[in-house]
Amino acid sequence: MAIASINPATGELVREFTAHTDAEVDERIASAHQAFADLQKTDFATRARWMRAAADLLDDEVEQVADMITLEMGKPLAQARAEARKSATAMRFYAERAEAFLTGHALEDPSAVNASSATTRYEPLGVVLAVMPWNYPIWQVVRFAAPALMAGNTGLLKHASNVPQAALYLDALFERGGFPSGSFRSLLIPAAGVERVLRDPRVVAATLTGSEPAGRSVAAIAGSEVKHVVLELGGSDPFIVMPSADLDKAVATAVTSRTTNNGQACINAKRFIVHTDVYDAFVAAFTTAMAALVSGDPTDAGTDIGPLATSSGLDDLAELVDDAIAKGATAEVGGSRPSGAGWFYPPTVLTGIQPQMRLYAEEAFGPVATVYRADDAAEALRIANDTTFGLSSAVWTQDAAEESELVAGIRAGAVFVNGMSISYPELPFGGIKDSGVGRELSAEGIREFCNLKSVWKA
Repeated sequence: MAIASINPATGELVREFTAHTDAEVDERIASAHQAFADLQKTDFATRARWMRAAADLLDDEVEQVADMITLEMGKPLAQARAEARKSATAMRFYAERAEAFLTGHALEDPSAVNASSATTRYEPLGVVLAVMPWNYPIWQVVRFAAPALMAGNTGLLKHASNVPQAALYLDALFERGGFPSGSFRSLLIPAAGVERVLRDPRVVAATLTGSEPAGRSVAAIAGSEVKHVVLELGGSDPFIVMPSADLDKAVATAVTSRTTNNGQACINAKRFIVHTDVYDAFVAAFTTAMAALVSGDPTDAGTDIGPLATSSGLDDLAELVDDAIAKGATAEVGGSRPSGAGWFYPPTVLTGIQPQMRLYAEEAFGPVATVYRADDAAEALRIANDTTFGLSSAVWTQDAAEESELVAGIRAGAVFVNGMSISYPELPFGGIKDSGVGRELSAEGIREFCNLKSVWKA
């Protein structure tokens, strides 16, 4: 895949970039390695000052950054602005809290281990490779970079090949804020170049947000090198609606949760599992609301749904829907690929999904919702858990016993009750099963790339 900005609303090439040579990659690895030698010696107050300065730059440049995001991957401009602002907020979050998150602990009774004192301390690991996707080209990177840099690590970014302008913006952002030269460098390389970087002895760990196959590949390489990884992979999140739910709020949230970012987020709700008592009412209201969404130019303030980010993503989504309809699913709205320029797919609601359909098991990365009928909470849980994914989930109920049963029964990294799955800096984020390993954000996220060292003293 060429390293290029292509406007997904038109399919037109904006700018193509030359990949870094092996020599240039080596220079950037060396630069990050040297920067780590310097950065790990700085104190938290200094790092926090630099991080806040970088956050100020991002806030000052939010319009420029939002235009870049929308141009490269097609999300509505208002959502692109929100992504940039959220990223700056996360940077300040870690600037303020990193020191507290990384303060070690003393054993209350060191004599139990025959010591005068026994403590723990968190220390940075070194150069960490981040392999990041295009769907949140600033936020996905910042939620790794902010805690990693505040911990004293340095980073190398292999960004998705269709968002090179975002990669280059991030390449400079942290140094502009004051971090030592080389603290965070972008590598303009194809996916095939990741293995060489990850096997470099100066690179000590990796994090990847992306597809399950990509995650398995990085995990296999890192495992062979005995290097730590954090993987945030795909999701096919369930959204369970029970009879006691506020149906109007559930429907409105379901629409937002399915279509945010043009339906291209791992934590978008994708499978809507509705109790039979409210199934017909939910489907009717949900279909009406999805049909009312406006698709079009993502720079237009009236647009709800922009194009998919890539032509291959459009092909994949259309094939999933076509397969389901050919095998008996019903398109309540949408369900067919439009003609014309750009990589658009209409908001779609499918019912009658069966296990023999690819959509039953595969992640739909676009504004396509599947709706399932459940007779009770037990059946809702069975459907929710009948997936290889386990990223996040949502439960809509006002019955306390039902809530307890569903929250405990869902096999996922998070459950949102009467709300929509969102990643917050304050909460750990990550999944189980094929949705990944490890956690990002909160205290757990910054500790992922630290050595927890025990110190025993006689």
